[in-house]
Formats: sequence, C-alpha cells, structure tokens
Amino acid sequence: MCRSIRQLRRGDEAGAATTGEAQAAALQYVRKVSGYRAPSARNEEAFRVAVSEITAATERLLEAIGTPVADGPDPFADPVTRRAILAARGPRRDRASDNPERRTSRASA
Repeated sequence: MCRSIRQLRRGDEAGAATTGEAQAAALQYVRKVSGYRAPSARNEEAFRVAVSEITAATERLLEAIGTPVADGPDPFADPVTRRAILAARGPRRDRASDNPERRTSRASA
C-alpha cells in the first residue's frame, strides 16, 4: 500500500471524510500506478481524467460503506492543521518493541 494514502473510513465520532481527502488519495494512487509524480504534457489529460474517475469511485465506496463524504479540502494539505491532527493522536507506538519475535528476526537478518 502507498504510505501517502490515508484511511478515509472513520468511526461515527470522527466525522465525515472530505472531497479533498478523496482527491488526494486518488492522486497518490494514480502517481503510484503510473510511476509519474507529474505527467508529461502528452499524458496530462489521461492523468487528470484518471484522478477524477478514481476520486468519484472513492467517494461512492465511502458512502456505500457508511462513511459520509462532505465537500471540503484535505485537512492534511495545510501544515498547521496536519501538525494539530498528528499531535491530537498522541505518541506513536514502536511496533518492533511490541513484538519481540519481530525484533529478533531483524537482528538475525
């Protein structure tokens, strides 16, 4: 999975996903699949159409699984908002320290 694509399905208390988040996820998907960060002039239209279609499909999927989608920007696009969201999540857990088997397999590899 592309690390830049965030999970948009949320619990009831977290609120709706936004159209901006769906578009950001679609853009990352198209970049990953195409292998281009930005398309050439020749491929620009195909790239734009693909992002638009995948955005629409993402919004339909979210609605179908019970996650509302509201009009709005991607909150992670603004650095100040992104820092606030990440700070509210609390400290990140180190997965390796939670799993001793994983720690030893890395050391022996």
